[in-house]
Amino acid sequence: MSAAAASNLALSVGYAAPRAGVPASASFRRWVEAALRGAKRRKATELSIRIVDAKEGRALNRDYRGKDYATNVLSFPAELPPGVALPLIGDLAICAPVVAREAAEQGKAPRDHWAHMTVHGVLHLLGYDHLEDAEAEAMEALETRILAGLGIADPYA
Repeated sequence: MSAAAASNLALSVGYAAPRAGVPASASFRRWVEAALRGAKRRKATELSIRIVDAKEGRALNRDYRGKDYATNVLSFPAELPPGVALPLIGDLAICAPVVAREAAEQGKAPRDHWAHMTVHGVLHLLGYDHLEDAEAEAMEALETRILAGLGIADPYA
């Protein structure tokens, strides 16, 4: 992404979980920029990422999705009132212990799994979904292309 395009991203990364094994905010910026570029979003974009522990991840998943367990990434798209034009696309909550556990279980490099969860979450904020088979195939193909551009193997292989 060009310097001009990168300056169109306002990203806030907050750490509400131990930082051991969690990438630095510069890595999250790189992954968000790759997702935005892959989804062909050119306009100014603002989002926040909160790294959470299992307790907060479980509470968020329970309160917002009705599922009483911690999950890897939750996306909260911005719901702006009609006529309000802001670059805000929403917020992500990424659960550090779940990402670490999944990476180990799936035999993936933790950093690659963090990148995947970030890209996956950003695509959700941009309106991509995987509820229907066709949507899932399109979203997974886009994720795979974006991650390949970052030198990361197909996470679905």
